[in-house]
Amino acid sequence: MPVDVEGDRDYVGARLEPLRRTAYLLCGDWHTADDLVSTALVKLLRHWPRVSVMDNPDAYVRRTLLRVWLDERRRPWRREAAWAEVPDHPVAAVATEGAADRLTILALLAELPPRRRAVLVLRYFCDLSVEETARELGCTAGTVKSQSARAIEALRGRLVDVPTRIEEVRTDG
Repeated sequence: MPVDVEGDRDYVGARLEPLRRTAYLLCGDWHTADDLVSTALVKLLRHWPRVSVMDNPDAYVRRTLLRVWLDERRRPWRREAAWAEVPDHPVAAVATEGAADRLTILALLAELPPRRRAVLVLRYFCDLSVEETARELGCTAGTVKSQSARAIEALRGRLVDVPTRIEEVRTDG
C-alpha cells in the first residue's frame, strides 16, 4: 500500500510549529526538540495510512512525541551533565517579569520528574482534559490529578519561599 506523502506533508506543514513548541516544553532545548519532532514525524510517516483515517490524528502524534521524549530521557548519555565550573551554591529562582519569568518556569519544569512534567505540558500547554491526558499517558484520571497537583505544588514551593513544615511556621511567627 503506497503512502500518501502529500497528505502527510500537508498535515505536518500545518502542525510543525505547535509540535516544536510542545517538544521544547518537554525537553527544554530547541535542538533536542527538533530531534524529537523529527523522530516522531518519521514514525508518523511510517503509519500515515492508518493515522490519516483516525478521528484525532493530533492525539496520535502528541503521544508519539511524548513517547519519543521519554525514550530519549532513558538513554544513558542524557543523564550526564557537563559544567565548565562547579557552582559554589545553588542559584535561587527569582520571579521577575516577561522573559525572565518564562526562563524561570522552564528551569523549574526541567527539575520535575518526566511524568509530572508531561502531565503539566499536556494539561496546561496542550489544553487537554484530565481524561485525555490520562489516555495519552496510559494511566488513570486520578494519577493525572495527583501528578499535576504534586507538580504544581513543587513549582509553587520553588517560586515562593513557603514554609514546608509546621515547626518552621511556628518559629517564624
